[in-house]
Amino acid sequence: MNAVNDYPQNLDILMDVPVKLTVEIGSCHLPMRDILQLNVGSVIQLDKSSEEPVDLYINNKLFARGEVVIVEDQFGIKITEILGSVK
Repeated sequence: MNAVNDYPQNLDILMDVPVKLTVEIGSCHLPMRDILQLNVGSVIQLDKSSEEPVDLYINNKLFARGEVVIVEDQFGIKITEILGSVK
């Protein structure tokens, strides 16, 4: 199936339903005392290295992984892996 146009016709009604796409570059756990000390310019270290792929979620379900790219002056994601089943 071609990802752009080849889908069952009975799904036509769903093709314009908006979904939320979220990209997670990492996360961390901080105690409240550290959160309260954050200021402009503070740096928060995340749990992923810069070489690791980022996670793409569709409606809070892990869907794919990819790498961060720059497209003109904006961030983009190059998908490197689509997961076999949505988790």
